[in-house]
Amino acid sequence: MGQGGEPRRAQAYDGELGAAVARAQDGDETAFAVAYRIVQPGLLGYLRGIVGDDAEDVASDAWLEIARDLGRFKGDGAGFRGWTATIARHRALDHLRRLRVRPRSAALEQDAVLDLPGPHTTHDQALESLSTERALELVRGLPRDQAEAVLLRVVVGLDGPAAARVLGKRPGAVRTAAHRGLKRLARQLGVMDANGEGVTDGGPRTLGESK
Repeated sequence: MGQGGEPRRAQAYDGELGAAVARAQDGDETAFAVAYRIVQPGLLGYLRGIVGDDAEDVASDAWLEIARDLGRFKGDGAGFRGWTATIARHRALDHLRRLRVRPRSAALEQDAVLDLPGPHTTHDQALESLSTERALELVRGLPRDQAEAVLLRVVVGLDGPAAARVLGKRPGAVRTAAHRGLKRLARQLGVMDANGEGVTDGGPRTLGESK
């Protein structure tokens, strides 16, 4: 699914993505295919975390809407990534409603907010482990707010404010949810120190740098 630098790697393609989207809006089908290739892996991973095996079908529905409304989009590559994630999320929620699946509780845990982990610690090791199918299942087992925050930040590659816009929440709430989700994943994946605690260095940071 992703590595510790996934948001930055995703953002590294945003210049190319923005140029491709602009050409696609002028009718260049090849450019639309370029935009699809850049965005689809992260979008599909995000949807797998929400709807599981139905992700491909939901992604197809989302891309039909993206192609239909492409002319209405205004923004750069990063904006396009967020716009497509919003559309995909709406299609995923519609799909869950059709299946009469009740969304997971978004209630926050009652524990205090912990210091965010620093470089090369639990945070990064947990992200490295997210490439496994087992980890994806663990993400799906998180409370809904934590799962979506982790997926949007790590898999789709959105920064904090962009992820917050997709979810309709404050950036601080999304950062907290992503942190709590990663801490829980670290515990479940066995990324612990000698005392059985999640490793942190006390240095505050978020999942990628928010702008």
